[in-house]
This record gives sequence, C-alpha cells and structure tokens, in this order.
Amino acid sequence: MAELKTKPARASVKAFLDAIPDDQQRKDCRVIARMMRDATSAQPKMWGSDIVGYGSYHYKYANGREADWFLAGFSPRKQALTLYIMAGFHNYGTLLKKLGKHKTGTSCLYIKRLDDVNASVLEKLITASTKHMAKQAKAR
Repeated sequence: MAELKTKPARASVKAFLDAIPDDQQRKDCRVIARMMRDATSAQPKMWGSDIVGYGSYHYKYANGREADWFLAGFSPRKQALTLYIMAGFHNYGTLLKKLGKHKTGTSCLYIKRLDDVNASVLEKLITASTKHMAKQAKAR
C-alpha cells in the first residue's frame, strides 16, 4: 500500500502563517487558527507543506489501510480558504444553512474570506466536528 504523502512536519506554523502574502487571508487564517485551537485544545502542527492541523486520530479503512490524521485543519489556497471538517457535513445541515457563503466537498469547507460567513456558526461547526471525530476515535 502507498504511504500517505501528507504527514506532520517540523516546519513552523507561525512562519507559515506569517508568509501568507494576502493581508486579509493571513488575518483570516489567524482567526481560524484560534478557533481550531480552542475546539481541539491542541497546538497546531504543519501537515505537509501547506496544511495547519490540530490534534490527531487514528483510522482504519475497510481494506485494512491505517493512518493518522488531524481532527481539524485548514489551508490558505489561492481560490479559497479550505477548512478540513473531518466529520463531513451530513449531520450539520442546519449549521450550514446559517453559515453564509461557502462551498463544500466531502470533508472540505471552502470560503473566500471570514467576512462571508457567520464566525459564531463556523466555530460551532468546527467544535461539533472535532467532538464527533474525537468520540469516533475513542470508540475504535
């Protein structure tokens, strides 16, 4: 089986955030970083070269493959801020309706800027997902 390419790295989260070229995106990432730190009670770590992750859990696929991953994370991409909501969105329809302007993938939440969303709702979504994933990890 192929090994995961995205793993915890030793790079500095502060240096990564400080190097974000767009002023608004850098400020937004610092707010998101605080939200995720508060939700997970974990210190941030770089995962690969461009993802900031918080906490971790171990998972196993049906095919037997196992890996460790972060409970919550984000990455400042060119097109949008990508927030990794590892629990997915199927249980969070009510929150998503109140969130504001966003798009979703399987476990990715895409927002252009924090001003486009309700920050309080975003915090609730991050916290709910983190609690769900931590509970799932304990049950395994």
